[in-house]
Amino acid sequence: MLRSGDVIIAQIQFTDTFEIKRRPALVLFEEFDNVVVAGITSNLEMEGVPLTKKEGAVKDSVIKLNYIFTISKAMISKVLFHLNKEKKRLVFDELIKRLNELNK
Repeated sequence: MLRSGDVIIAQIQFTDTFEIKRRPALVLFEEFDNVVVAGITSNLEMEGVPLTKKEGAVKDSVIKLNYIFTISKAMISKVLFHLNKEKKRLVFDELIKRLNELNK
C-alpha cells in the first residue's frame, strides 16, 4: 500500500515528448490504483521543495509542485523512502499555498 509522502521510482511520460523513462516522484495520494504524484528532478535550478541526499534522495533534488500528474499503480517499480513528517508538512503547505493563489 502506498502512503502519502512515499518517494517512488515510476515510469513517467515527459510533458514535451511521448518518451517514457524511469524517474523519481513523490506520492501525494492514491485512490483505486490511481496515484497522484509530484515529479522530482535533480536540476537544482528548478523551483520547488528541496530534497537532499541526507533525507534519502540518490542526489540532491527538487520536488516540483508545478508538475503534478496521475499514474497507474502498475507503473511504479518500487518505493525508495518516505519523507519525514516535517518535509511532508512543508510539501503540503507549499501545495496548499499554490492552490490558494489560483483563487486570487
